[in-house]
Amino acid sequence: MTRAILLVDHGSRREEANALLEQVVEELQKRVPDRRVRAAHLDLAHPTIAEGIDACVADGADEIIVHPYFLGPGNHTIRDIPERVAAAAARHTGLRVRITEPLGLHGKLLDVILERIEEVSR
Repeated sequence: MTRAILLVDHGSRREEANALLEQVVEELQKRVPDRRVRAAHLDLAHPTIAEGIDACVADGADEIIVHPYFLGPGNHTIRDIPERVAAAAARHTGLRVRITEPLGLHGKLLDVILERIEEVSR
């Protein structure tokens, strides 16, 4: 089984916002060299979710883990992303796709918040 990871953010009209997801993908790729990691945007930018899934399949993936790069559950993570993922995946026979929860409440995120606060408190 060849696995891929697709990180999905909202997408933005600001290129620097979209470029951040690409940076996250590059860093994550270094940590999981046995999987292909790609980026996709829900709206406003390319690659779209469908384009991201197509790219993973073109890379040889037969299983894709989709991670919504969002802080919490909401309409995008509960409805929009799953609907678009399902529609795109349906075009690829035998493709297995799973969607993770968004980032949510995690101790490491709390550490990052405190680190950011410390940065401006000095």
